Amino acid sequence: MGVLPVPAEVRAILLDIEGTTTPIAFVQETLFPYIKDNVKEYLRAHWEEEECQRDVGLLRKQAQEDSSLDGAVPIPVESGSGEEELERVIQAVVDNVHWQMSLDRKTTALKQLQGHMWRAAYATGHVKGELFEDVVPAIRKWREAGMKVYIYSSGSVEAQKLLFEYSTEGDILELFDGHFDTKIGPKVESESYRRIAASIGCATNNILFLTDVPREANAAEEADTHVAVVIRPGNAGLTDDEKSYYSLISSFTELFLPSST
Repeated sequence: MGVLPVPAEVRAILLDIEGTTTPIAFVQETLFPYIKDNVKEYLRAHWEEEECQRDVGLLRKQAQEDSSLDGAVPIPVESGSGEEELERVIQAVVDNVHWQMSLDRKTTALKQLQGHMWRAAYATGHVKGELFEDVVPAIRKWREAGMKVYIYSSGSVEAQKLLFEYSTEGDILELFDGHFDTKIGPKVESESYRRIAASIGCATNNILFLTDVPREANAAEEADTHVAVVIRPGNAGLTDDEKSYYSLISSFTELFLPSST
């Protein structure tokens, strides 16, 4: 892999999180299990709050859209007829969340509830966002060279900000110029990268996207965005064709910025 020169027209670096800035193990072994283990307790504690009711409403709407899918879990409307019924509704929400997570779905409804649960976990110190050790020094260097740095992750913008605010490196939110999630579009669709470029006021070829997922890299390339695939411990392996086709890095320090000479 070695050194990868960044094209001279690049003005912004767009970063994936899971498998790129942050170990996949942190997401799979810390963040997701926290949701599964605590969702019922969280719903019981916050059920009467407006935010929680909005979250449940979104999940219920998503469940209606999913009704034709195999194994889909409906969420009944609460009629206010006592504790037993409330427990049934809460259990339906729990079962729906577990079902969606078992399929690794990235619906806005699921991500929103997860974001709110993680907010509570970070704020109370139960969770700290993990970063690869090369991430913060490299981003500081990019910014000193005049680069803008953005995040694009399937996790909600709120969940992204929590990870970087309550990270093992302290609060590093100031290092990012903006955040994007699937509200801008799916990461495997090229149009999403065109929308991001328009949002930050540049052409798609002014952006370098770093991700560990070849399908995302391919979508970004289709939009004329520069791409490098990140190889990290725990990431899924690449095919020989993918290894030979994509620019590969194993550390952010391998990026060489022309403006830093």
